Amino acid sequence: MTNRSGKGALITGASAGLGEAFARLLAAEGHDVMLVARRTERLQALADELSATHGVRAIVCTLDLSVVGSAAQVQAAAESADFQVDILINNAGLAEPVSFLNLPVDNVRAMIEVMITGLTELTHRFAQGMADRGWGRIINVSSLSAFAPNSPGMLYTGIKSYVLNISQALDMQLKPSGVHVTALCPGFTWTEFHDTQGTREWANQLPAFAWQDAPTVVKAGWEAVTRGEPVCVPGVVNKAVASFTKHLPERLRYLFGKHARMVH
Repeated sequence: MTNRSGKGALITGASAGLGEAFARLLAAEGHDVMLVARRTERLQALADELSATHGVRAIVCTLDLSVVGSAAQVQAAAESADFQVDILINNAGLAEPVSFLNLPVDNVRAMIEVMITGLTELTHRFAQGMADRGWGRIINVSSLSAFAPNSPGMLYTGIKSYVLNISQALDMQLKPSGVHVTALCPGFTWTEFHDTQGTREWANQLPAFAWQDAPTVVKAGWEAVTRGEPVCVPGVVNKAVASFTKHLPERLRYLFGKHARMVH
């Protein structure tokens, strides 16, 4: 049975971590979900579970968002399935623990395609429909690192800063139309991020109070976009870190950045 009482939510990077947590939260609230990621089996298992548990429509779109033109394919898949996107969660991301000059150019391009080009294009493709209908919610997953000093040769901080800034700019334009845009800026979160990045051993040395779980982060982000807050930094510790680092003089930010590690 399909629940048509809710809205339609498109979630990228939905096979694990924050994306999966967003899918679970939104389905539990009665929203249909379109799950986008590369791993078909995990997506289908999640879709089947959400449909059976919550009676919502849950469809799978298997795509590699690092491929040029993938945003157009996502839109085509939504239109083909007659899936109206009222909620867009731009969560897909990837990171490399290797500095810029040691990173293959294809990896550089993939990071930019997924977290800048793809995120921006998906927002552009679906935001107008939301504005025309007078309601929409867009969450772009940034990072606490968007407030932090740059790390030597790391693209991640700059990319997430872009996500933070563009989200605020879009919220200014779209809010009068009933569309809220929020940059969700989590700190250290228990997901697969550090496993895929190869930094799990280092991350495990951090104190427990520095960490949040994915459902907590997602709940904070959803509540923030519902209230119309353009930026959400979940957690007291993360809020304090963001406030401290963004007000540092540039010279100190540069010096601190030399010793920084990536967070998410």
